[in-house]
Amino acid sequence: MMASLPLFPLNTVLFPGMQVKLHIFEERYKLMINRCIDSDEPFGIVLIRHGREALGPTATPYAVGCSASIGDVQRLPLERMNIVATGRRRFRIKAIDRSNPYLLGEVDYFVPEEDHPEVIWRHSRLLRPLMIRYLEILSSSSDASFDPSQLPDQPRTLAQIASILLQTDNKQKQELLAMDSLSKLLVTLVEIYQLETMLLALRLKPPEGEFDIGPFSSN
Repeated sequence: MMASLPLFPLNTVLFPGMQVKLHIFEERYKLMINRCIDSDEPFGIVLIRHGREALGPTATPYAVGCSASIGDVQRLPLERMNIVATGRRRFRIKAIDRSNPYLLGEVDYFVPEEDHPEVIWRHSRLLRPLMIRYLEILSSSSDASFDPSQLPDQPRTLAQIASILLQTDNKQKQELLAMDSLSKLLVTLVEIYQLETMLLALRLKPPEGEFDIGPFSSN
């Protein structure tokens, strides 16, 4: 379904269900966010491909982003504001209108297709324990805690949460966001979690003696 959506290029990848806190201070985005608030409509968050996040020409975004609905709004002096936005729906940009102070995209919403049921269920069963182990390792190095029973069994929801929780670079997150196949998304998440869990474990407990496994990921 095609729709018009104001676009906010950021150095952030937003997934459906994920919350993001934003400080709005540029005139073009104060205008955009106020219009969204007044009309009770979403805006789109897109990862920057080329350009800067603020104080310059409007950046060029990647072609896939996520719509965001505005929740809490804190009004500040000079008409600045802090907002909390929640990711809603993936979209592909079909065309961009640059006649406004901010980008306006013609977008097509989509969800990853449930294309290969056996692959989907097999890899969702593989992914869940990997996520638990990943979160256990992360929580062991901090005061955070989590309840494994809160992780869902439904494959689409599990993939959504796995994408949000993953601490990796924006390029890899963008690739996950752009996938239109649920089976491919789950297969890829299993591969990433296997690697990241191993790297996290080695970081927290390096092996004795010399052992070179090559460079770590950026996080």
